[in-house]
Amino acid sequence: MPVFSYKALSSSGGVQTGEVDAADRPEALRVLDRRGLQPVSLKESAASSAGPAKKKAKSDGAAAPAKPSSKAAAKDKLKEGDDKTPDGPLKLKRAEVIMFTEELSDMLGAGLQLEPALQSMEGRQELGGLKAVASGIRQLVRDGMNFSTALKRVSPSFGPLYCSLAAAGEASGALDTILKRQAHYLKTLAELQGRLILALIYPAFLVLAGIGVAVVFVTILIPQLTTLIESTPGGKLPLPIQLMMKATELIKAYWYVIAILLIAAGLFFKAWKDNPDNRMTWDRFKLNAPMIGPVVASRFYVQFLETMANLAGNGLPLLRALELSRDATQNLALRANLNTVIDQVGDGRAFSKALIRTGAFPPLLIDMVSVGEQTGKLDLSLRRAAERYDKELDKSLSRIMALIMPTILIIMASLIGTMAYLMITAIFQTIKNLQH
Repeated sequence: MPVFSYKALSSSGGVQTGEVDAADRPEALRVLDRRGLQPVSLKESAASSAGPAKKKAKSDGAAAPAKPSSKAAAKDKLKEGDDKTPDGPLKLKRAEVIMFTEELSDMLGAGLQLEPALQSMEGRQELGGLKAVASGIRQLVRDGMNFSTALKRVSPSFGPLYCSLAAAGEASGALDTILKRQAHYLKTLAELQGRLILALIYPAFLVLAGIGVAVVFVTILIPQLTTLIESTPGGKLPLPIQLMMKATELIKAYWYVIAILLIAAGLFFKAWKDNPDNRMTWDRFKLNAPMIGPVVASRFYVQFLETMANLAGNGLPLLRALELSRDATQNLALRANLNTVIDQVGDGRAFSKALIRTGAFPPLLIDMVSVGEQTGKLDLSLRRAAERYDKELDKSLSRIMALIMPTILIIMASLIGTMAYLMITAIFQTIKNLQH
Protein backbone atom coordinates (compact mmCIF):
# COMPACT_ATOMS: atom_id res chain seq x y z
CA MET A 1 0.00 0.00 0.00
CA PRO A 2 1.37 3.48 -0.85
CA VAL A 3 2.80 5.64 1.93
CA PHE A 4 2.16 9.41 1.91
CA SER A 5 4.33 11.96 3.75
CA TYR A 6 2.42 14.94 5.10
CA LYS A 7 2.81 18.29 6.82
CA ALA A 8 -0.40 19.49 8.44
CA LEU A 9 -1.82 22.02 10.89
CA SER A 10 -3.54 20.70 14.00
CA SER A 11 -6.65 22.27 15.54
CA SER A 12 -4.42 23.96 18.14
CA GLY A 13 -2.39 25.68 15.40
CA GLY A 14 0.71 23.48 15.71
CA VAL A 15 2.54 21.80 12.86
CA GLN A 16 2.64 18.02 12.56
CA THR A 17 4.57 15.89 10.12
CA GLY A 18 4.49 12.16 9.52
CA GLU A 19 3.41 9.39 7.17
CA VAL A 20 0.08 7.73 6.51
CA ASP A 21 -0.79 4.49 4.67
CA ALA A 22 -3.61 4.88 2.13
CA ALA A 23 -4.75 3.36 -1.13
CA ASP A 24 -4.60 6.71 -2.94
CA ARG A 25 -4.34 10.45 -2.34
CA PRO A 26 -8.06 11.10 -1.64
CA GLU A 27 -8.03 8.31 0.95
CA ALA A 28 -4.96 9.89 2.60
CA LEU A 29 -6.75 13.25 2.74
CA ARG A 30 -9.77 11.62 4.38
CA VAL A 31 -7.54 9.95 6.99
CA LEU A 32 -5.95 13.30 7.87
CA ASP A 33 -9.38 14.91 8.08
CA ARG A 34 -10.57 12.23 10.53
CA ARG A 35 -7.53 13.03 12.66
CA GLY A 36 -8.49 16.72 12.72
CA LEU A 37 -5.50 17.82 10.63
CA GLN A 38 -5.51 20.47 7.88
CA PRO A 39 -2.92 19.32 5.28
CA VAL A 40 -0.37 21.85 4.08
CA SER A 41 1.45 19.40 1.81
CA LEU A 42 0.88 15.74 0.96
CA LYS A 43 3.29 13.74 -1.19
CA GLU A 44 3.67 10.04 -1.92
CA SER A 45 6.79 8.66 -0.29
CA ALA A 46 9.60 7.86 -2.72
CA ALA A 47 10.23 4.50 -1.07
CA SER A 48 6.66 3.29 -1.64
CA SER A 49 6.73 4.10 -5.35
CA ALA A 50 10.29 2.91 -5.99
CA GLY A 51 9.75 -0.65 -4.73
CA PRO A 52 7.14 -1.79 -7.28
CA ALA A 53 8.92 0.02 -10.06
CA LYS A 54 12.22 -1.73 -9.37
CA LYS A 55 10.51 -5.09 -9.14
CA LYS A 56 8.80 -4.58 -12.46
CA ALA A 57 12.01 -3.40 -14.10
CA LYS A 58 13.83 -6.47 -12.88
CA SER A 59 11.23 -8.90 -14.21
CA ASP A 60 11.14 -7.18 -17.59
CA GLY A 61 14.89 -6.70 -17.88
CA ALA A 62 15.32 -8.86 -20.98
CA ALA A 63 12.34 -7.44 -22.80
CA ALA A 64 12.75 -4.86 -25.51
CA PRO A 65 11.68 -1.31 -24.62
CA ALA A 66 8.02 -0.83 -25.41
CA LYS A 67 6.94 1.74 -27.93
CA PRO A 68 5.07 4.71 -26.52
CA SER A 69 1.33 4.46 -26.80
CA SER A 70 -0.52 6.49 -29.39
CA LYS A 71 -2.09 8.53 -26.60
CA ALA A 72 1.30 9.45 -25.13
CA ALA A 73 2.73 10.14 -28.59
CA ALA A 74 -0.16 12.46 -29.39
CA LYS A 75 0.30 14.22 -26.07
CA ASP A 76 4.02 14.74 -26.74
CA LYS A 77 3.25 15.98 -30.22
CA LEU A 78 0.81 18.53 -28.85
CA LYS A 79 3.36 19.72 -26.31
CA GLU A 80 6.00 20.14 -28.99
CA GLY A 81 3.67 21.87 -31.44
CA ASP A 82 2.41 25.39 -31.52
CA ASP A 83 -0.41 26.79 -29.41
CA LYS A 84 -3.05 26.40 -32.09
CA THR A 85 -5.46 23.72 -33.08
CA PRO A 86 -5.33 22.53 -36.70
CA ASP A 87 -8.14 24.91 -37.61
CA GLY A 88 -6.60 27.85 -35.74
CA PRO A 89 -7.83 29.57 -32.58
CA LEU A 90 -11.56 30.31 -32.43
CA LYS A 91 -12.73 33.63 -31.07
CA LEU A 92 -15.97 33.70 -29.10
CA LYS A 93 -18.26 36.44 -27.90
CA ARG A 94 -18.81 36.81 -24.19
CA ALA A 95 -22.35 35.48 -24.50
CA GLU A 96 -20.99 32.34 -26.20
CA VAL A 97 -18.39 31.84 -23.45
CA ILE A 98 -21.16 32.12 -20.84
CA MET A 99 -23.35 29.62 -22.73
CA PHE A 100 -20.47 27.15 -23.10
CA THR A 101 -19.61 27.43 -19.39
CA GLU A 102 -23.22 26.98 -18.26
CA GLU A 103 -23.86 24.00 -20.53
CA LEU A 104 -20.67 22.22 -19.53
CA SER A 105 -21.13 22.86 -15.79
CA ASP A 106 -24.71 21.56 -15.92
CA MET A 107 -23.65 18.33 -17.63
CA LEU A 108 -20.70 17.79 -15.30
CA GLY A 109 -22.95 18.47 -12.32
CA ALA A 110 -25.41 15.87 -13.64
CA GLY A 111 -22.71 13.20 -13.44
CA LEU A 112 -21.24 13.10 -16.96
CA GLN A 113 -17.48 12.84 -17.38
CA LEU A 114 -15.66 15.63 -19.21
CA GLU A 115 -15.17 13.94 -22.60
CA PRO A 116 -18.75 12.60 -22.90
CA ALA A 117 -20.06 16.01 -21.87
CA LEU A 118 -18.04 17.72 -24.60
CA GLN A 119 -19.17 15.08 -27.12
CA SER A 120 -22.78 15.77 -26.16
CA MET A 121 -22.23 19.48 -26.79
CA GLU A 122 -20.94 18.69 -30.28
CA GLY A 123 -24.35 17.29 -31.25
CA ARG A 124 -26.40 20.20 -29.90
CA GLN A 125 -27.80 22.18 -32.82
CA GLU A 126 -28.72 25.23 -30.72
CA LEU A 127 -25.11 25.79 -29.67
CA GLY A 128 -24.09 26.88 -33.18
CA GLY A 129 -20.40 27.81 -33.36
CA LEU A 130 -19.74 26.41 -29.90
CA LYS A 131 -19.84 22.91 -31.38
CA ALA A 132 -16.47 23.53 -33.06
CA VAL A 133 -15.02 24.71 -29.74
CA ALA A 134 -16.35 21.66 -27.90
CA SER A 135 -14.99 19.39 -30.66
CA GLY A 136 -11.52 20.95 -30.53
CA ILE A 137 -11.34 20.74 -26.73
CA ARG A 138 -12.60 17.14 -26.72
CA GLN A 139 -9.95 16.04 -29.21
CA LEU A 140 -7.17 17.54 -27.09
CA VAL A 141 -8.59 16.13 -23.85
CA ARG A 142 -8.97 12.70 -25.45
CA ASP A 143 -5.30 12.83 -26.49
CA GLY A 144 -4.25 13.37 -22.87
CA MET A 145 -4.15 17.15 -22.47
CA ASN A 146 -5.50 18.90 -19.39
CA PHE A 147 -8.81 20.71 -19.84
CA SER A 148 -7.36 24.09 -18.82
CA THR A 149 -4.51 23.76 -21.34
CA ALA A 150 -6.95 22.69 -24.05
CA LEU A 151 -8.99 25.83 -23.42
CA LYS A 152 -5.92 27.98 -24.09
CA ARG A 153 -5.13 26.08 -27.29
CA VAL A 154 -8.61 26.20 -28.78
CA SER A 155 -9.70 29.78 -28.13
CA PRO A 156 -8.10 32.99 -26.78
CA SER A 157 -11.56 34.03 -25.56
CA PHE A 158 -10.97 31.88 -22.46
CA GLY A 159 -8.71 34.34 -20.68
CA PRO A 160 -5.93 33.61 -18.16
CA LEU A 161 -8.32 33.92 -15.20
CA TYR A 162 -10.79 31.46 -16.74
CA CYS A 163 -8.06 28.90 -17.53
CA SER A 164 -6.46 29.25 -14.08
CA LEU A 165 -9.80 28.62 -12.39
CA ALA A 166 -10.40 25.63 -14.66
CA ALA A 167 -7.01 24.24 -13.59
CA ALA A 168 -8.01 24.74 -9.96
CA GLY A 169 -11.27 22.88 -10.60
CA GLU A 170 -9.40 19.98 -12.21
CA ALA A 171 -6.97 19.76 -9.31
CA SER A 172 -9.72 19.78 -6.68
CA GLY A 173 -12.25 17.58 -8.51
CA ALA A 174 -14.81 20.41 -8.40
CA LEU A 175 -14.70 21.48 -12.03
CA ASP A 176 -18.50 21.70 -12.28
CA THR A 177 -18.69 24.00 -9.24
CA ILE A 178 -15.84 26.18 -10.46
CA LEU A 179 -17.43 26.52 -13.91
CA LYS A 180 -20.80 27.36 -12.39
CA ARG A 181 -19.18 30.11 -10.32
CA GLN A 182 -17.35 31.38 -13.38
CA ALA A 183 -20.57 31.49 -15.40
CA HIS A 184 -22.22 33.47 -12.60
CA TYR A 185 -19.25 35.86 -12.55
CA LEU A 186 -19.32 36.36 -16.33
CA LYS A 187 -23.08 36.96 -16.31
CA THR A 188 -22.71 39.45 -13.48
CA LEU A 189 -19.98 41.26 -15.41
CA ALA A 190 -22.12 41.35 -18.58
CA GLU A 191 -25.10 42.61 -16.59
CA LEU A 192 -22.95 45.29 -14.99
CA GLN A 193 -21.70 46.48 -18.38
CA GLY A 194 -25.28 46.58 -19.66
CA ARG A 195 -26.41 48.62 -16.65
CA LEU A 196 -23.43 50.93 -17.07
CA ILE A 197 -24.22 51.52 -20.76
CA LEU A 198 -27.87 52.27 -19.96
CA ALA A 199 -26.82 54.60 -17.15
CA LEU A 200 -24.44 56.47 -19.47
CA ILE A 201 -26.89 57.04 -22.33
CA TYR A 202 -28.53 60.11 -20.77
CA PRO A 203 -25.23 61.62 -19.52
CA ALA A 204 -23.75 61.05 -22.99
CA PHE A 205 -26.56 63.11 -24.56
CA LEU A 206 -25.93 65.81 -21.95
CA VAL A 207 -22.22 65.85 -22.73
CA LEU A 208 -22.86 66.09 -26.49
CA ALA A 209 -25.40 68.85 -25.95
CA GLY A 210 -22.99 70.70 -23.66
CA ILE A 211 -20.17 70.41 -26.19
CA GLY A 212 -22.48 71.67 -28.93
CA VAL A 213 -23.54 74.67 -26.83
CA ALA A 214 -19.90 75.42 -25.96
CA VAL A 215 -18.93 75.30 -29.65
CA VAL A 216 -21.79 77.70 -30.52
CA PHE A 217 -20.69 80.04 -27.72
CA VAL A 218 -17.04 80.03 -28.75
CA THR A 219 -17.42 80.13 -32.54
CA ILE A 220 -20.52 82.34 -33.02
CA LEU A 221 -21.83 84.19 -29.99
CA ILE A 222 -18.60 85.28 -28.34
CA PRO A 223 -16.97 86.50 -31.62
CA GLN A 224 -20.14 88.55 -32.38
CA LEU A 225 -20.12 89.97 -28.87
CA THR A 226 -16.41 90.73 -29.19
CA THR A 227 -17.00 92.67 -32.41
CA LEU A 228 -19.83 94.62 -30.74
CA ILE A 229 -17.74 95.51 -27.68
CA GLU A 230 -14.69 96.53 -29.71
CA SER A 231 -16.83 98.84 -31.89
CA THR A 232 -18.22 100.55 -28.78
CA PRO A 233 -16.33 103.68 -27.61
CA GLY A 234 -14.31 102.71 -24.53
CA GLY A 235 -15.35 99.08 -24.89
CA LYS A 236 -13.02 96.54 -23.38
CA LEU A 237 -13.28 92.75 -23.32
CA PRO A 238 -13.21 91.08 -19.90
CA LEU A 239 -10.01 89.16 -19.22
CA PRO A 240 -11.70 85.68 -19.16
CA ILE A 241 -13.20 86.30 -22.61
CA GLN A 242 -9.83 87.48 -23.93
CA LEU A 243 -8.23 84.28 -22.69
CA MET A 244 -11.02 82.20 -24.19
CA MET A 245 -10.68 83.87 -27.57
CA LYS A 246 -6.91 83.36 -27.60
CA ALA A 247 -7.38 79.71 -26.69
CA THR A 248 -9.94 79.33 -29.49
CA GLU A 249 -7.59 80.89 -32.04
CA LEU A 250 -4.76 78.64 -30.87
CA ILE A 251 -6.92 75.53 -31.26
CA LYS A 252 -8.06 76.60 -34.73
CA ALA A 253 -4.48 77.21 -35.86
CA TYR A 254 -2.84 74.10 -34.36
CA TRP A 255 -5.66 71.57 -33.98
CA TYR A 256 -3.75 68.90 -35.90
CA VAL A 257 -0.72 69.31 -33.61
CA ILE A 258 -2.95 68.97 -30.54
CA ALA A 259 -4.63 65.87 -32.03
CA ILE A 260 -1.22 64.27 -32.75
CA LEU A 261 -0.01 65.03 -29.22
CA LEU A 262 -3.15 63.50 -27.67
CA ILE A 263 -2.84 60.34 -29.78
CA ALA A 264 0.88 60.07 -28.98
CA ALA A 265 0.15 60.49 -25.26
CA GLY A 266 -2.47 57.73 -25.43
CA LEU A 267 -0.12 55.35 -27.26
CA PHE A 268 2.71 56.13 -24.85
CA PHE A 269 0.49 55.44 -21.84
CA LYS A 270 -0.68 52.13 -23.35
CA ALA A 271 2.90 51.08 -24.08
CA TRP A 272 3.96 52.04 -20.55
CA LYS A 273 1.02 50.17 -19.01
CA ASP A 274 1.66 47.03 -21.07
CA ASN A 275 5.37 46.96 -20.25
CA PRO A 276 5.99 44.07 -17.80
CA ASP A 277 8.36 46.27 -15.78
CA ASN A 278 5.54 48.74 -15.08
CA ARG A 279 2.69 46.29 -14.43
CA MET A 280 3.33 46.21 -10.68
CA THR A 281 3.14 50.03 -10.46
CA TRP A 282 -0.06 50.12 -12.52
CA ASP A 283 -1.68 47.34 -10.50
CA ARG A 284 -0.85 49.12 -7.24
CA PHE A 285 -2.31 52.34 -8.62
CA LYS A 286 -5.56 50.54 -9.45
CA LEU A 287 -5.79 49.28 -5.87
CA ASN A 288 -5.24 52.77 -4.42
CA ALA A 289 -7.29 54.77 -6.93
CA PRO A 290 -10.34 56.57 -5.50
CA MET A 291 -13.64 54.74 -6.11
CA ILE A 292 -11.96 52.17 -8.41
CA GLY A 293 -9.66 50.72 -5.73
CA PRO A 294 -12.43 49.36 -3.45
CA VAL A 295 -14.10 47.71 -6.47
CA VAL A 296 -10.86 46.00 -7.56
CA ALA A 297 -10.13 44.83 -4.00
CA SER A 298 -13.67 43.55 -3.38
CA ARG A 299 -13.66 41.69 -6.68
CA PHE A 300 -10.36 40.02 -5.71
CA TYR A 301 -11.67 39.02 -2.27
CA VAL A 302 -14.79 37.44 -3.78
CA GLN A 303 -12.78 35.48 -6.36
CA PHE A 304 -10.08 34.46 -3.86
CA LEU A 305 -12.50 33.36 -1.14
CA GLU A 306 -14.78 31.41 -3.49
CA THR A 307 -11.83 29.64 -5.13
CA MET A 308 -10.29 28.77 -1.77
CA ALA A 309 -13.67 27.55 -0.46
CA ASN A 310 -14.13 25.22 -3.44
CA LEU A 311 -10.59 23.87 -3.29
CA ALA A 312 -10.51 23.38 0.49
CA GLY A 313 -14.00 21.89 0.46
CA ASN A 314 -12.87 19.21 -2.02
CA GLY A 315 -9.96 18.07 0.11
CA LEU A 316 -7.08 19.86 -1.62
CA PRO A 317 -4.13 20.64 0.72
CA LEU A 318 -4.08 24.23 1.93
CA LEU A 319 -0.75 25.08 0.33
CA ARG A 320 -1.80 23.76 -3.09
CA ALA A 321 -5.12 25.58 -2.84
CA LEU A 322 -3.28 28.85 -2.14
CA GLU A 323 -0.97 28.29 -5.11
CA LEU A 324 -3.90 27.71 -7.48
CA SER A 325 -5.74 30.77 -6.09
CA ARG A 326 -2.61 32.84 -6.66
CA ASP A 327 -2.37 31.61 -10.26
CA ALA A 328 -5.96 32.75 -10.82
CA THR A 329 -5.10 36.30 -9.63
CA GLN A 330 -4.12 38.74 -12.38
CA ASN A 331 -3.15 41.77 -10.25
CA LEU A 332 0.60 41.55 -9.55
CA ALA A 333 0.38 43.48 -6.28
CA LEU A 334 -2.20 41.02 -4.96
CA ARG A 335 -0.15 38.08 -6.25
CA ALA A 336 2.82 39.37 -4.26
CA ASN A 337 0.68 39.37 -1.10
CA LEU A 338 -0.42 35.79 -1.80
CA ASN A 339 3.19 34.74 -2.38
CA THR A 340 4.00 36.02 1.11
CA VAL A 341 1.07 34.04 2.54
CA ILE A 342 2.18 30.88 0.70
CA ASP A 343 5.74 31.18 2.00
CA GLN A 344 4.57 31.56 5.59
CA VAL A 345 2.02 28.73 5.39
CA GLY A 346 4.73 26.54 3.87
CA ASP A 347 6.90 27.30 6.90
CA GLY A 348 4.15 25.99 9.18
CA ARG A 349 2.33 29.18 10.20
CA ALA A 350 -1.46 29.10 10.46
CA PHE A 351 -3.42 30.52 7.51
CA SER A 352 -4.98 33.35 9.54
CA LYS A 353 -1.61 34.28 11.08
CA ALA A 354 -0.04 34.40 7.63
CA LEU A 355 -2.78 36.77 6.44
CA ILE A 356 -2.14 39.04 9.44
CA ARG A 357 1.59 39.08 8.74
CA THR A 358 1.11 40.49 5.24
CA GLY A 359 -0.85 43.48 6.56
CA ALA A 360 -2.79 43.65 3.29
CA PHE A 361 -5.98 41.74 4.15
CA PRO A 362 -8.98 43.25 5.96
CA PRO A 363 -9.79 42.22 9.56
CA LEU A 364 -13.19 40.76 8.55
CA LEU A 365 -11.58 38.31 6.14
CA ILE A 366 -8.95 37.30 8.71
CA ASP A 367 -11.59 36.79 11.42
CA MET A 368 -13.65 34.52 9.16
CA VAL A 369 -10.56 32.46 8.29
CA SER A 370 -9.66 32.19 11.98
CA VAL A 371 -13.18 30.97 12.82
CA GLY A 372 -12.94 28.37 10.07
CA GLU A 373 -9.61 27.10 11.40
CA GLN A 374 -10.97 26.82 14.95
CA THR A 375 -14.17 25.02 13.93
CA GLY A 376 -12.55 22.81 11.27
CA LYS A 377 -14.96 24.16 8.64
CA LEU A 378 -12.66 26.44 6.70
CA ASP A 379 -14.55 26.07 3.42
CA LEU A 380 -17.86 27.18 4.95
CA SER A 381 -16.27 30.22 6.61
CA LEU A 382 -14.57 31.21 3.34
CA ARG A 383 -17.84 30.88 1.43
CA ARG A 384 -19.68 33.10 3.96
CA ALA A 385 -16.92 35.69 3.71
CA ALA A 386 -17.18 35.57 -0.10
CA GLU A 387 -20.92 36.26 0.11
CA ARG A 388 -20.33 39.28 2.34
CA TYR A 389 -17.71 40.74 0.01
CA ASP A 390 -19.98 40.04 -2.95
CA LYS A 391 -22.55 42.32 -1.32
CA GLU A 392 -19.87 44.95 -0.68
CA LEU A 393 -18.85 44.77 -4.34
CA ASP A 394 -22.46 45.32 -5.45
CA LYS A 395 -22.75 48.32 -3.11
CA SER A 396 -19.52 49.85 -4.44
CA LEU A 397 -20.64 49.46 -8.04
CA SER A 398 -24.10 50.90 -7.29
CA ARG A 399 -22.45 53.85 -5.54
CA ILE A 400 -20.24 54.58 -8.55
CA MET A 401 -23.15 54.38 -10.98
CA ALA A 402 -25.25 56.65 -8.75
CA LEU A 403 -22.47 59.28 -8.75
CA ILE A 404 -22.03 59.35 -12.54
CA MET A 405 -25.16 61.38 -13.31
CA PRO A 406 -24.76 64.18 -10.73
CA THR A 407 -21.06 64.50 -11.52
CA ILE A 408 -21.68 65.02 -15.23
CA LEU A 409 -24.57 67.41 -14.51
CA ILE A 410 -22.36 69.52 -12.23
CA ILE A 411 -19.53 69.65 -14.78
CA MET A 412 -21.81 70.62 -17.67
CA ALA A 413 -23.75 73.15 -15.59
CA SER A 414 -20.47 74.74 -14.47
CA LEU A 415 -19.18 74.94 -18.05
CA ILE A 416 -22.34 76.39 -19.61
CA GLY A 417 -22.99 78.61 -16.60
CA THR A 418 -19.49 80.10 -16.74
CA MET A 419 -19.82 80.95 -20.44
CA ALA A 420 -23.27 82.47 -19.94
CA TYR A 421 -22.03 84.53 -16.99
CA LEU A 422 -19.10 85.85 -19.04
CA MET A 423 -21.40 86.85 -21.91
CA ILE A 424 -23.93 88.54 -19.64
CA THR A 425 -21.13 90.40 -17.83
CA ALA A 426 -19.70 91.60 -21.16
CA ILE A 427 -23.15 92.74 -22.35
CA PHE A 428 -23.80 94.72 -19.18
CA GLN A 429 -20.36 96.30 -19.44
CA THR A 430 -21.09 97.29 -23.05
CA ILE A 431 -24.42 98.85 -22.07
CA LYS A 432 -22.69 100.75 -19.25
CA ASN A 433 -20.09 102.12 -21.66
CA LEU A 434 -22.83 103.27 -24.08
CA GLN A 435 -24.65 105.14 -21.28
CA HIS A 436 -21.49 107.08 -20.49
